[in-house]
Amino acid sequence: MTRLDGGCVVVTGGASGIGEATVRAVVAAGGSAVIADLQDDRGRALASELGAAAVFHHTDVTREEDIAGAVDCAGETFGPLTGMVNNAGVVGAIGSIMETSAEAFDHTMSILSRAVFLGTKHAARAMKLQKRGAIVSLASTAGVMGGLGPHVYTMAKHGVIGLTKSAACELSRLGIRVNAVAPGGTVTPMTSALGDNNPETTADFIAAGSPLGFACMPEDIANGILYLLSDDARYVTGHTLVIDAGETTGAEPPPFFSQEADILLHAGQRGLDE
Repeated sequence: MTRLDGGCVVVTGGASGIGEATVRAVVAAGGSAVIADLQDDRGRALASELGAAAVFHHTDVTREEDIAGAVDCAGETFGPLTGMVNNAGVVGAIGSIMETSAEAFDHTMSILSRAVFLGTKHAARAMKLQKRGAIVSLASTAGVMGGLGPHVYTMAKHGVIGLTKSAACELSRLGIRVNAVAPGGTVTPMTSALGDNNPETTADFIAAGSPLGFACMPEDIANGILYLLSDDARYVTGHTLVIDAGETTGAEPPPFFSQEADILLHAGQRGLDE
């Protein structure tokens, strides 16, 4: 079992979805977590449930001071920062590129791109003091190929993968590893909100398009993140771990894959992960 004994991890967007699953995985593996999120009630409830191993820090990832504050909170509460998970996300601007406003573009990029840059920046500043640490950012299958998400979302997630490679080049000499995880469609509140807000319906829809024939759950992504945070991945940096049941390899879906699901998926409803 992957262990994080003594590890201290900040998870942005840690109050729900993949972020919540990651916080739970970190604590279960023996680490401590800072839940950095805007959702005060959910974040505080999760921290209360997990006890002394977790703390909530109100964080708006569009504000640099909030991200820096979450990193500072980790050091002050649990000791040296060993892990940073840049997870917070939104679907953001949707629609034709010809109709997308600059304001919608800027807002989407501030959460999906700029916040990852800031999280990496401030985590690296803290980690360089002990010459050890792991940064994991949430990309998406929409960052691996086109047509799996809205335009701005796709652009931002490609940028996450680019920054992962670039930052890994600089920070490896400091003992800091930088990797990304690229989920395919995953059953989270964000993806459910694209439909009828029913997790069971979302799971059925995602399972219909999965080459493995079942839906990806937040815990499946959290397990990949936990691996990259741990010493099990001590020689892995600059890598993007794609977790998508082989979808981006061109694998064929199961026989029950419906024409209706095919139409919806190719309309850009896949690749929405956090």
